[in-house]
Amino acid sequence: MNHSVPSGNGITTKIGWPIAMALVIGNMVGVGVFTSLGWQLSGIDSGFAILLLWVLGGIYALCGALCYGELVASLPRCGGEYHLLSKVYHPAVGFLSGWISITVGFAAPVAFSALLFGRYFAQALGVGESSVLFSILILISVSAFHMWKLPVGGGFQLLFTALKFLLVLALAVTGLFHAGGGTVSFAPSAADWAVITGAPFAISLFYVNYSFAGWNAAAYVAGEVRDPARSVPRALFLGTFAVLLLYLMVNAGFLASTPASKMAGEEEVGLIVAQHLFGERGGALVGILIAFGLISAISAMTWAGPRVSQMLGQDYPSLQILARTNRHRIPVFAIILQTLLALGLLWAKPMAIILYLEFVLNLSLAAVVFGVVVLRYRNPDLHRPFRCPLYPLPPFLFITMAFYLEWRLLMEHPIESLCGLATICSGAIIYRWLKQKEKQFSP
Repeated sequence: MNHSVPSGNGITTKIGWPIAMALVIGNMVGVGVFTSLGWQLSGIDSGFAILLLWVLGGIYALCGALCYGELVASLPRCGGEYHLLSKVYHPAVGFLSGWISITVGFAAPVAFSALLFGRYFAQALGVGESSVLFSILILISVSAFHMWKLPVGGGFQLLFTALKFLLVLALAVTGLFHAGGGTVSFAPSAADWAVITGAPFAISLFYVNYSFAGWNAAAYVAGEVRDPARSVPRALFLGTFAVLLLYLMVNAGFLASTPASKMAGEEEVGLIVAQHLFGERGGALVGILIAFGLISAISAMTWAGPRVSQMLGQDYPSLQILARTNRHRIPVFAIILQTLLALGLLWAKPMAIILYLEFVLNLSLAAVVFGVVVLRYRNPDLHRPFRCPLYPLPPFLFITMAFYLEWRLLMEHPIESLCGLATICSGAIIYRWLKQKEKQFSP
């Protein structure tokens, strides 16, 4: 287990765009779609406003996906924001993003998904006290799968993503066919303007944005994709668009079929809707299926996240253990690190984690998207196999919404936002320490 992967990843067997798209969908369709609606209904009683939230979140994600597609096509390598920010701005900026990814950027969402898996599975079996045990078992099991050959992990991801997508689609269609049990209206009204401009709408947008998080997943494994200049932009856009349509159907189905009072303030919205539609026994079965659907999200982040750690290990000698791989060129130490961090976060508060992550991740994403503008100005002759359509509209819309979200987070949740800034500052300290250490040992 002493293989250090070269910058091209040294991988001869690579994945095609369908598996890369499955990675995008698997990253996106996870905890958010089964929890966000409950939090939204705590402050919003308009079906029109709630669906508008999901449309805005989808536009935000699609604009980001188009911009990422241009950058990754021009600068293909694993690592996501770490690689792109290092190339566009400075290695220090890339390191800060990589630091966020290593510490909480992936470990926290993995922990949240595993936590919800444990809750759904335990409640469906009637053994609620064992939920954390199930969460631990699924984390370890999925990590073990991704330590095998790349095609094994890719096939695992494709299978569970397809099953999850079909399951969520079936639940959405069932809800739409049983419309009439819901208590909210989808028709716009004069009162909706006050709702859309209010604080609850902005706060709900945080949760929607979290639900769309993962639209950039294919960028993390660009070095493992065949013909990344064409495959990665296609996977990013098609995966994001498919999830946008799915989310609109899911939330419309949930709202049309189930009373809002049953879902408001609840985390396990999917289970509540399933029990309302199919009764206790049928709901328990659907709960188990939803739990297995969450495996795809855990798998996607267990695949993508360690690739950031691996790139950091390649570029910084003091972190080289993270770049070491097994005989199948899989970064096992990076996977183990992320899994251990996720296990430690199983006891954290989910809502606080989401708000904290939103602040730091939006800064990183906005910096990458602005990188499209920077490179167009600084290096107009750069070979761009894929160019962002409708430029400069997508980066403008994305950056505007990102700064709106950051401002709202600072106003509504200053503690979580300041914790995010503290994480970035700690990354700057670590970067400076690493560079000084390199100078000491350099000839």
